[in-house]
Amino acid sequence: MQTVLLTGFEAFGTTPINPAEQVAKALDGEVISNAALTSRIVPNTYFKCIEFVSHAIAELSPDVVVMMGEYGGRSMITVERIAQNLNDDARYGVADNDGVILQDVLTAPEGPTAYLSSLPIRAMVQAMRAAGVPSDISDAAGTFCCNHLMYGILHHIKENNLDVRAGWIHLPTLPEVAALDRNLGVPSMSVETAKCGVRAAIAAALANQHDTKEVIQSRLQI
Repeated sequence: MQTVLLTGFEAFGTTPINPAEQVAKALDGEVISNAALTSRIVPNTYFKCIEFVSHAIAELSPDVVVMMGEYGGRSMITVERIAQNLNDDARYGVADNDGVILQDVLTAPEGPTAYLSSLPIRAMVQAMRAAGVPSDISDAAGTFCCNHLMYGILHHIKENNLDVRAGWIHLPTLPEVAALDRNLGVPSMSVETAKCGVRAAIAAALANQHDTKEVIQSRLQI
């Protein structure tokens, strides 16, 4: 039986409930496509988050790592294509959960400019849409802790020559958070819908060692 490590960030900044944490908890312990899924809730802090997930990889020896976070303002589940070696949350006006604000700081000073996800992103989006869940590919993971952790884990896998495929999924804001006065008009998605999408995405990642070459139409622009 294969093993999947699913991670979700805790609440942070102006997000009192993180959909990534809720979905990770909801899927913990499930068996998807004959693979055992184990979830971990990750501290939303620079560098500590990379260490935390690196330790979970050492503990569980997963075949696949799917990391999740929230991307407020997006209306769909988005699978990230690329993570860049750059941190800049100063431009967002938000700190990590240790109060740290970075600007133009590299995650790995000796690392490459970017890493591509090693998950089959087109197949994952295709599977989520087939399950009735709005989804798309994203080429912009931001420059905060989500991008930071995605880059850091892909770098860790590369540097340690691990036989692990890994990538990132961003989830829309939860309805109860979108209902707050300060967020009115922000797109949202329920835990149940997001859970359905992530489950389908994981099944597709397990079924496809290599991505489909089929063109996936896209309308995401943020």
